[in-house]
Amino acid sequence: MGPTYRDMDTTSALPDARLFAPATQRNREPILAVLDRILPRSGLVLEVASGTGEHAAWFAHSLRPLIWQPSDPDPDLRHSITAHGTGIANLQAPLDLDVTCHPWPLEQADAVVCINMIHITPWATAEGLVAGSRALLPAGAPLYLYGPFRRDGRHTAPSNAAFDRSLRAENPDWGVRDLEEVAALGEAHGLELGEVVEMPANNLSVILTRRP
Repeated sequence: MGPTYRDMDTTSALPDARLFAPATQRNREPILAVLDRILPRSGLVLEVASGTGEHAAWFAHSLRPLIWQPSDPDPDLRHSITAHGTGIANLQAPLDLDVTCHPWPLEQADAVVCINMIHITPWATAEGLVAGSRALLPAGAPLYLYGPFRRDGRHTAPSNAAFDRSLRAENPDWGVRDLEEVAALGEAHGLELGEVVEMPANNLSVILTRRP
């Protein structure tokens, strides 16, 4: 099950399949700075819930020679990913990946990246994401998460509290997740919390590392 892209212009003005999420332009550079530091220099990175594909195209271009494997369960979004990736040799064709369905259509990855998914999907997707990542990653490899989180049961900003209320009003199974619950979920599946990085707009980068 993939995310609902609430901040996305779903009517592309261009004569192709590309879709656009305005938040991507604001957050791609801060996210890239973290990814450039934590990802391996080579290998394959699986991006879960790639959405419009803007991040996938930007990161693949910026982090060469890494092979970037995007994915999304939504066929319209997969078309958008493909369109954004035109001409980027190290960007793979997107996979149809529902994180709650195992096994995933991929045998291994050197890192997994998931941006803005677990708060706009049911908790079962976080469980599926962590379990699936554990099956793919070698020891020491990262699972990178980005988005808003509560810390010690509290929102980190009034805007996040308001966002959480709007999410839960739209779907009671959605909502800003507790960082401690996500870390505990990771621990239960052999992924330990390695680093938390404060990001712009009251978001966090959360890096979980697969234990041997």
